[in-house]
Parts: sequence; C-alpha cells; structure tokens
Amino acid sequence: MPLNVIRFDPTPNPDALKCILDGRLSTGPRSFLTPDDAGDDPVAVALFAIDGVRNILINGDWVTVGKHADAKWGPIRERVKKTLATIDPITERDR
Repeated sequence: MPLNVIRFDPTPNPDALKCILDGRLSTGPRSFLTPDDAGDDPVAVALFAIDGVRNILINGDWVTVGKHADAKWGPIRERVKKTLATIDPITERDR
C-alpha cells in the first residue's frame, strides 16, 4: 500500500516543509543534505529527483523536505505527494 501525505506542516524555516504521512517510512531518522548523500536510499533518491529539493530528513511517519530559496512550493508539494505515493512503506521503513 503506498504512502499518502496527510498534510504539509510549516517549519520555522520557510524553505522546509514537514510532510505528515499515513504510514511509517522508517524506524529512525535518516538525513540527506545533498543528492550525493542519498547513496542507494530509494526514497531519498526519488525525492532529490524533484526539481528544487535541497535536503531531506526522513523519520518514522514524516519527511521534511527542504527547497532551494528560489524554488516554489506548489510544484514541489505535488511532486512529493506523487513520489511518496509510489513508495511501499513495508519494504522501506526498515532501511
């Protein structure tokens, strides 16, 4: 069953949004500051493929996505929703 974004919560950083999910994606935090940091993590690789994404923090049932200052949130939100809807939380959560 794919993951769905329940809502996007603002953070103190205007260039970061917390994505609350309807399932667990990990058992602990995973942080990626650059696409190179994503290595073979399929979730991070998929999220970094979204134009404008700068960094990612995955933890349990939420993901925080940081964007480049000049990127717009609208297209990023839509792509994050679509990308996470392709992720199987059963196989990804224990990474």
